[in-house]
Amino acid sequence: MTVIDLESYEDALATYDPVMGLEVHVELGTKTKMFCGCSTELKQDANSQTCPVCLGLPGALPVVNEIGVESAIKIGLALNCEIAEWCRFARKNYFYPDMPKNFQTSQYDEPIAFDGYLDVQLEDGEIFRVQIERAHMEEDTGKSTHVGGATGRIHGASHSLLDYNRAGIPLIEIVTKPIEGAGARAPEVAKAYVAELRELIKALGVSEARMEMGQMRCDVNLSLRPHGTEKFGTRSETKNVNSLRSVERAARFEIQRHAAVLNSGGTIVQETRHFHEEDGSTTAGRIKDNAEDYRYFPEPDLVPVAPARDWVEELRKGLPELPRLRRKRLKEEWGVNEHDMQSILNAGAVDLIVATTDEGAPSDQARKWWMGELARNANETGRSLDELPVTPAQVARVAELVASGDLNDKLARQVLEGVLAGEGDPDTVVEKRGLKVVSDEGALGTAVDEAIAGNAAIADKIRGGKVAAAGALVGAVMKATRGQADAARVRELILEKLGVEG
Repeated sequence: MTVIDLESYEDALATYDPVMGLEVHVELGTKTKMFCGCSTELKQDANSQTCPVCLGLPGALPVVNEIGVESAIKIGLALNCEIAEWCRFARKNYFYPDMPKNFQTSQYDEPIAFDGYLDVQLEDGEIFRVQIERAHMEEDTGKSTHVGGATGRIHGASHSLLDYNRAGIPLIEIVTKPIEGAGARAPEVAKAYVAELRELIKALGVSEARMEMGQMRCDVNLSLRPHGTEKFGTRSETKNVNSLRSVERAARFEIQRHAAVLNSGGTIVQETRHFHEEDGSTTAGRIKDNAEDYRYFPEPDLVPVAPARDWVEELRKGLPELPRLRRKRLKEEWGVNEHDMQSILNAGAVDLIVATTDEGAPSDQARKWWMGELARNANETGRSLDELPVTPAQVARVAELVASGDLNDKLARQVLEGVLAGEGDPDTVVEKRGLKVVSDEGALGTAVDEAIAGNAAIADKIRGGKVAAAGALVGAVMKATRGQADAARVRELILEKLGVEG
């Protein structure tokens, strides 16, 4: 294989326009599979959640999962799609060991939803409209584990293990129309689109859309065409990209790779490619089949799906507030700027902050704790915010204790530390660790007197008008009280005792 250096990103964009197509597979959160009654529960013993239908045994007949159809309609409506009055399933024929039937039950030329769009917001606030070609129903494949090789892929493996528990789990595939006109921002648009789509899917409640668990994954199709031309170039398809950052990196890498190949006089091969997290590169997979190679034909064992119009309208009326509109509303209610709102979104903190305010905390305090101390802990422990062992109700209680004067910020951080360590709820941690603010005026007065007596030179400076020096005495009192004094009240007492106005 000839090794070609990547073209610089700037030089690539100076010559070519990128055109993208994004295919996102969403694993639905139904209790049973798409065409049988087998459970979709995760992390069960291999091949324990299978039956004659999802294994494709002779004589087994599939039945469509109604919740799967409902979820597909909800997704289509949220993406501003037309909902088909009549559609049907097809057989996508190919042989691969993780597909036990040797065909995938999918939809081909008659999808349930089509001709939609999704507006996405880029980091500088620009809105970019991504046109949706279709959203169709299908089933997932099984899982292959290749054993004995160095890479975890089939090449070099000594043998493979197959688990069909995932085979038949409902999927919705959402396919964009060619995304043109993004220019140098194409990778950013790709990332923003998948991020917005993920938020929308979660808001609909049809899937948890956890990319790291494979519940949502993206195929990045990319081609280049010279400036001023209309004909699309040959595309590559980077498969199963499973993080927002990786979607952006895959698009960027392919732009640079395509440009390098074309500028060297080479030809782009229409193929699938594997993405490598460790360095953001892609490598060749297999030559990409065209649709006719799959020999699609209508699924004879399933009746067509014809959603009643009144049902579709009922589902439309029941759609939740969509994420972009919700963020706009919350941004105004919280009084934050676009940059801060984007940071909250990137941290996955929007729902947690909302839940904390629903528990009674002021929004600024909810934001402070989730985006400060808790975000720091999440980063240090390699977890997402929603994986931390602390609830919005507990965070709201910490905010309440600070507002009442029972805790200061330093003590509150210690309380959250205790909660995260499994020591109990905030009140229990306060009690066990003895963390309440010292509010006894007598005790505070004594601590202040001791600080003044022990720092006579500083006290003289304060009496002489250098009020800023009071900070040193405040620090001495805070140290003596293990940080459990109210710093503002301590400063007031120091100035009162020294006869100085603050």
